[in-house]
Amino acid sequence: MKHQYYWLGKITLALFLVSFLFSCRTKIDRATEQSQAIAQEQQKEPTISYADLIIKEQSDYVMIPVNVEESNRDQGSILDSSRYYKENSSLLYNLIFYRKQDGETHLLLDKKAIINTYEWIETKSAGKPPTRVWLYRIIDQDTNKDKKLDSQDAVIGYISDVSGKNLQQVTPQNTKVLNWVVLPSQNAVFIRIIKDSNGDNKFTSADKTNFVRVSLEQPKMGTEIISESIEQKIKSYLK
Repeated sequence: MKHQYYWLGKITLALFLVSFLFSCRTKIDRATEQSQAIAQEQQKEPTISYADLIIKEQSDYVMIPVNVEESNRDQGSILDSSRYYKENSSLLYNLIFYRKQDGETHLLLDKKAIINTYEWIETKSAGKPPTRVWLYRIIDQDTNKDKKLDSQDAVIGYISDVSGKNLQQVTPQNTKVLNWVVLPSQNAVFIRIIKDSNGDNKFTSADKTNFVRVSLEQPKMGTEIISESIEQKIKSYLK
């Protein structure tokens, strides 16, 4: 009887070991398959497409929007809608500038970024040649640290000349451009921004808004219009 128990124990142990090893092997195979799937996903070439030409008769350049298909993006990462961006379709990653006379081409951006919107701005004043620039809203920093660029990140204002060169940042870091108004008589643009004033890496109603004034003749980082002292005075009148 003891002999039978002995062999029964041996068989049970062997079956347990076989089952355990099979289970471990299955887990390893699954982990390997998942790793391979992730690696293949990362190695996929982006699907690039080119939108309709943007032609301005006043400019020597034709613009070609560079889109990248993003069919698997999360719903929460959809950018603000505009006439240059179709929801759930593609994202504008760059612009090619093509010179009409000789075919010289160059890119607007030399880094990964998303161009949220862009607008042609032209101002005229007596006795002066017209001022013409492109004004962009660009997402180029992962400000909320979620390892992707989307509408939850900062949206920075940039200005370039009509050739797409001399690109200049005109709104502060860690802010989001909301809208703007062009003042032709001053040859300037007033840009409304929201700042991550509470430092939570988000842009919400709890954050402060302000305006920056930017010269269109000599674009550079805009100066905030509403100072801290003015805001404190406003608050004191409300007490």
